Amino acid sequence: MHAMTANRFRATALLATLGLSACAGFRDALTRHVDLVARAGAQELSVARLAQLMTTAKVPPRKDVALAITNLWVNYQLLAAAAAKGDTLADNSAIDDAMWAQIAQLKSRKFYDAVQKSFPAPDSSTFERKYNEGELMAARHILLMVDRNLAKPAQVDSVRREAEKVRRQLTPANFAKMAEKYTQDPGSKSTGGEYVFGSGRMVPEFEQGVRALKPGEISGLVQTQYGFHILMRETWEEARAPWSAAYRRLADSVAGAAFFDGIDKNAAVEVKPGAAKMVKAIGEDVDAHRDDGTVLATSRGGKLTAARMARWVASMPPQMRVRDQIAQAPDSVMPIFVRNVMRQELVLRAADSAKITLDTAEVNGIRRGFTGSLTSSMSALNIAPAQLKDSAKSASERARLASGRVDAYVEKLLRNEVQFVDVSEPIALALRKKYESRVVTAGLERAVPEAVKLAAQADSQRAKSLPSSVVPMPGVAAPPAVAAPPGPKPESGAKAKAAPARKS
Repeated sequence: MHAMTANRFRATALLATLGLSACAGFRDALTRHVDLVARAGAQELSVARLAQLMTTAKVPPRKDVALAITNLWVNYQLLAAAAAKGDTLADNSAIDDAMWAQIAQLKSRKFYDAVQKSFPAPDSSTFERKYNEGELMAARHILLMVDRNLAKPAQVDSVRREAEKVRRQLTPANFAKMAEKYTQDPGSKSTGGEYVFGSGRMVPEFEQGVRALKPGEISGLVQTQYGFHILMRETWEEARAPWSAAYRRLADSVAGAAFFDGIDKNAAVEVKPGAAKMVKAIGEDVDAHRDDGTVLATSRGGKLTAARMARWVASMPPQMRVRDQIAQAPDSVMPIFVRNVMRQELVLRAADSAKITLDTAEVNGIRRGFTGSLTSSMSALNIAPAQLKDSAKSASERARLASGRVDAYVEKLLRNEVQFVDVSEPIALALRKKYESRVVTAGLERAVPEAVKLAAQADSQRAKSLPSSVVPMPGVAAPPAVAAPPGPKPESGAKAKAAPARKS
């Protein structure tokens, strides 16, 4: 029986046995449940505490912000619970499950490397002809930067004059060395201003300027949004090595795209009509969909569920800001995103069919990465097992100490008083699978208006503490100074803090 259903059945049976005398206790239990936002191991996050944390952080009182703080708290408290037990999550099978994305990425790369060897090599005897036809171009340039949209005319003229001085010194023989000396383009300075590029890869003025030159010719000044360029189109002998390498990479890329398009076509991928709405929901709350069996897409090789999508989204690096992009993207883009994730699934299945496996060194490297990340996070929070043993002897003392340190850290973090300590997705996944945790939606929703109230109270207190202005507004007489009326002093210390979370 599902846990929630079983709990409801037991509660109903208990009421039937105890009669009306149980109503008060049951009502208290329901109220307390709504006062709970989250549980992590033995620790609880109350509505009042979350509202206080949101007010401390001075963040917008929204549900998504409340959820982000709650998940952060859960991860830290679960890490504290593990540290207090001396648990380094050393079970290899659990590590491999948590590091599934890293394993999948490495398997996919090995599979593609094997497939890439089967791609036909481009015919090098055609390279010079393709170069002269401009299929790929090779050129050097010197850039003196000035933004024509922001700089004053006098500044633009000054840079133009400097560029003209450089131009008068240039020859095909000295162009590369002069580029290393004068160009302000950091992307090509070390290569003597050299670029190999295809059509549409550069700003139009740059590409048109190169195409207007014969091999070996140097241009006059070419102005783009970045400043003034001096261009030199290289001869085939000068461009042979970098151009040939770039063309082979391009050929591999084209062959790879055709290979993956073939996988998609053969798999007959079909994205379900409600996929866009579901992906948006997953982006808002990944954890709520980790066990969601809703089918987002099907193929001949299987199906992509919301739970699997949640794992993919959670595993994507934070710097990619995938969840923000999902929230901001129109629904019409979501089927493309679903197809891309399904493609990753199909490649993994193809890798498994091709018997692609990781060797011992690769597996051990991934596991060491997990353990190193865990140790680093614990140490940064000052809750590593060795750090706890110095101050607490018993298991219960270590649990209280670790939880207290984490709680204090969260508050300092939200005040921007400490550096952020990351609990990576694999660590969070392993912790949540091993230790009990949950987020209560009703409590989360209650915390938002509570945070609004606390913020309003804080604003009111700040307004009262400001001195009366003696400078009158235009047309208004200055009010006389009035002393604050007598009254009870505001509470301070422990009484002014939010009530601590109650234990079960």
